[in-house]
Amino acid sequence: MGARIGVIVFPGSNCDRDAACAWEEAGFGDVRMLWHRDTDLGDVGAVVVPGGFSYGDALRAGAIARFSPVMEAVAAFAAEGGPVLGICNGFQILCESGLLPGALARNEGLRFVCRPVSLEVATTHSPFLARYAKGQRLQVPIAHGEGRYVCDDATYARLVEEDRIAFRYADSVDPNGSRDHIAGIVGGPRRNVLGMMPHPERAMKPELGSSDGWPLFAGLRDLMESAASATA
Repeated sequence: MGARIGVIVFPGSNCDRDAACAWEEAGFGDVRMLWHRDTDLGDVGAVVVPGGFSYGDALRAGAIARFSPVMEAVAAFAAEGGPVLGICNGFQILCESGLLPGALARNEGLRFVCRPVSLEVATTHSPFLARYAKGQRLQVPIAHGEGRYVCDDATYARLVEEDRIAFRYADSVDPNGSRDHIAGIVGGPRRNVLGMMPHPERAMKPELGSSDGWPLFAGLRDLMESAASATA
């Protein structure tokens, strides 16, 4: 059967099936689709908070989704060391929920940006990133209008000091004006929470233009299998 992940579905999610297909078609395991009103995650070994426009981005991206019943279960799961991946709108939701610091604001150019971008792996100090090399360049697509990562000086200093910046937009080509070109960060008690604006689930095969997202999901699979072996 392999490893089972949970993918949350909010009203307005549009990348939930992308994430599920990426996991299943890679042969990593199966998927439980979790509705936003669910309060029990079931037997999943990891959670993906996908991209899209939860609740139509009313107020601001992720601001309403943070109050969904399922997010209480996700917060408890993360606090116990469970792996949680937030992609695009999922990153916004994790920040709004307090599971990651900072916030995602409107793109500097005030326009929706949808195209492949170059990323640089800034750290491998997270189970999600273990199959990458620090400094490795990746090609991963983005699709967002509110992807500009912002935080106060104290938060930024802590991210740098604790080596929690996961990805930066490479070559100073920043599509949204994020602080220090930040494209993703890690958090959680075991560095088990990753939020990122680019879409690794859309970069799983060369036929899609890039397979650079595959190692991220493979690293998650490795973590889940290791945890399963430890409790067997």
